[in-house]
Amino acid sequence: MARFAAVKFALTSFLLAAAVTGSGLVQAKSPVDRPAGSTSAAVKVSELPPQGRDTYELIRQGGPFAYDKDGTVFGNREHLLPFEKRGYYREYTVKTPGSRDRGARRIVCGGPSRAPDACYYTADHYASFRKIVE
Repeated sequence: MARFAAVKFALTSFLLAAAVTGSGLVQAKSPVDRPAGSTSAAVKVSELPPQGRDTYELIRQGGPFAYDKDGTVFGNREHLLPFEKRGYYREYTVKTPGSRDRGARRIVCGGPSRAPDACYYTADHYASFRKIVE
């Protein structure tokens, strides 16, 4: 019983230390994949990862998209994007090499489908956004 308590204490201590120090399990692959606070709040299309550039071009062409969720309404529940009526924003998957699922990278666009008013890139599943500029 004492051994179980010691292991439980050690594991709890490790998890607490990891949470306090902000030790992440996922590491950014490139400067553009870092949260918005660590670099500028905008990203040029040419600075997006290749998969991001591909997705951005598909958005402007109207598809076809690889995932059923692409083009669906993005609710902006995190309130990190400018406030707009529900249905204004749509989300699109940016493929992540080696990922078995959709991964964390997205482009969220507001306005008309093929000629959006603004698009935003997130590499951390909506925790931060960077406005895409030409």
